[in-house]
Amino acid sequence: MSQTNTPKPVFLWLVTIGMLMIAVGTVMPMWLPGNLHFMYIYSLGAVLLLIGRLFSPYRGDNARLKRLYRIESWSAIFFCVAAFFLFYEGGTLRDWLAFTLAGGAIQVYTSIMIPRTIAKAQK
Repeated sequence: MSQTNTPKPVFLWLVTIGMLMIAVGTVMPMWLPGNLHFMYIYSLGAVLLLIGRLFSPYRGDNARLKRLYRIESWSAIFFCVAAFFLFYEGGTLRDWLAFTLAGGAIQVYTSIMIPRTIAKAQK
């Protein structure tokens, strides 16, 4: 894997800030019940994460890594759908939590598999 495959630092910062905002927005209702600011924090984090993921695609030749990075982008889409259900009148708490958990599960899977695949490719 060459250095040309690394994304620009601004997009890595967007991903990091977006994930932190999603985490804060998810935990905030437990700390401050009745405070609705968590919806905006979570939504902004989801949008920042989506922008960061879309503008930092994998440009290498490894098909498995390309697929894993594409799956990682889907986690950002799941977080954005969860943000939609925060504002949707017909949505319930379980809709938001279901998409948040799905996005989180995909994020955990790809954060384990991408480094393992890179290590295998470098051998």
